[in-house]
Amino acid sequence: MYEELAQVYEFLIPEGLAEPEDAAAAFAGVLAELPPRARVLDCAAGTGELAVGLALRGFEVAATDASEPMLARARALAETRGVELETHVRSWSSLADSGWDARFDAVLCIGNSLAHAGGVEQRRRALAAMAGVLAPGGLLVLTSRNWEWVRARRSRLEVEDRLVERGGRRAVVVRSWWLREAWEEPHGLEVAVALIGDAGEVETIAELLAFWPFTERDLEADLRAAGLEPATSTYDPDVDRYLVSARRPGAGAGA
Repeated sequence: MYEELAQVYEFLIPEGLAEPEDAAAAFAGVLAELPPRARVLDCAAGTGELAVGLALRGFEVAATDASEPMLARARALAETRGVELETHVRSWSSLADSGWDARFDAVLCIGNSLAHAGGVEQRRRALAAMAGVLAPGGLLVLTSRNWEWVRARRSRLEVEDRLVERGGRRAVVVRSWWLREAWEEPHGLEVAVALIGDAGEVETIAELLAFWPFTERDLEADLRAAGLEPATSTYDPDVDRYLVSARRPGAGAGA
């Protein structure tokens, strides 16, 4: 997934997170728990705004993603900003074969990527793989849509109510949600980015994504099943996104 959307992914990044400095600043609270020069893995790093922002803050950063086009943009961003960024095209399942056992002080899985794992068993395997590359006491931070909130609004077509401008280009973002009756069934989200040229011409880039939603309670159970200890959560039933953190049992990060 994200092979097509990689070329226009900046239009899908929320306002205020499109620059590396802003993306890292949004996680200042959890980053404050890390020691200087901490080893950080940005798992499902996308086009690299957060990973590069972390590197600019002096962290030793590795970035993984299952999409080569996404990581190609992350590498280009790192080069533009003059920071070192270790990148690898990897799925969650391949983290266990990376030779990274207990390497990282923190793993970040930001955005809605975890929902693309194929249901509860795949989700728990993904979290266990992330736990496996954490040092004892290491910190996992992930964000998610509030899927209870999403499902309550049912299948629908969403057209953004304003143009998004990135790098001098303008676009309208459209999302078509295909929700199933049962939580455990695969749901669908088609995302279309309609680029608007100077003369009013329109070029549309779209991709259909599968996802498997989960509740906040499901996620807590998944973290525990993966051998992690849930620590914090910003979940609010009336807010569309939230952040959770968990730790791998053992000594504190950086110890």
